[in-house]
Amino acid sequence: MDEITRLQSKARQTEGDQETLRQQAHEHLQARRWQEGSTAFTELLQYNMNDEDALIGLALALDRLGHYEQMYQTAQRVVKLSPDSAQALACKARALQKLERIPEATVANDQALLLDTNLASAWFNRSGQQLSQERFPEALRSVERAIDLDPTDARAWANKGIALFNLNRLSEALEAFNQSLICDPDYHVALTMKGETLRRLGRVQEAVPIAQHALEVAPNEILSLGLMAQVYSTLEEYELMEQITKQLILLAPDNLFSWESHMRALRSLGRFEEAQGAIERVLELDPTNVRYWTNKADNFYRLGRYREAASAAEHALTLDEEYPPARRIHEKAVRLMYQRKKKGK
Repeated sequence: MDEITRLQSKARQTEGDQETLRQQAHEHLQARRWQEGSTAFTELLQYNMNDEDALIGLALALDRLGHYEQMYQTAQRVVKLSPDSAQALACKARALQKLERIPEATVANDQALLLDTNLASAWFNRSGQQLSQERFPEALRSVERAIDLDPTDARAWANKGIALFNLNRLSEALEAFNQSLICDPDYHVALTMKGETLRRLGRVQEAVPIAQHALEVAPNEILSLGLMAQVYSTLEEYELMEQITKQLILLAPDNLFSWESHMRALRSLGRFEEAQGAIERVLELDPTNVRYWTNKADNFYRLGRYREAASAAEHALTLDEEYPPARRIHEKAVRLMYQRKKKGK
């Protein structure tokens, strides 16, 4: 075999290896094996760093892995190679949106839709942008367009459910979340939102296995733990709720919901001394909330610290002089404070 023939044979073998690897990479995406897909597309780029198909595939995998800065850089490479690539612009828009660079994301996504009005991912992006702006009717219209174009996208169905949820169309929202979970049974957003929808509908027992599944899928996610805490609160399972809120605080020490939930669990368990620390933390995070100051007053009252209870209630009344719970605690605390004073004479 002469040298030219040998090189041609090697080139054909290399092309065959690339196509096999490309097929495997796309199969990984189809099967939602995001890390394997990312690795395979990265290997493809070693053959050709300007392989647009591999770059797009890598961007899609990085999206699902939550690596948005890298996704942006990858999509931007395609945009520079092919400025008229609608899919690359949609990937760029998605990354920018997740990086909270919303104006840039909107521009990139609008460009994608100008190039291809039938690009499902761009309509999905638009719905996400509109949800973040609380433009729920527009978000619903955009995501319905995305679903028409690709009814297998679990994320699009979840966005539809979120729009409907915020429009207080809870039964329709539940249907959308169910459809999302048919497409992807482990999709975390759909699980947590389905659980919250069931809770809002008063179907709390049905929400329990959904919340547990969400925790199995994402045990360290605030959304999963928050849903579980709310479910346990509704069921008055305060021991279990307190275990969850301790995890919430560890993961989100500056999160108001975490501390408020922990405070509520401790108070419901009658552990008022421990609740004092949680109340102080809540007030650091939201110092002008009349309800939290009333909680503080009530906590002091239950501990028999009537002077402090009266003082906290007085502060609550400076925030809202007509707030009945604060006024009641103030009256009771002052009365008992003077009764104790008389007994001490």
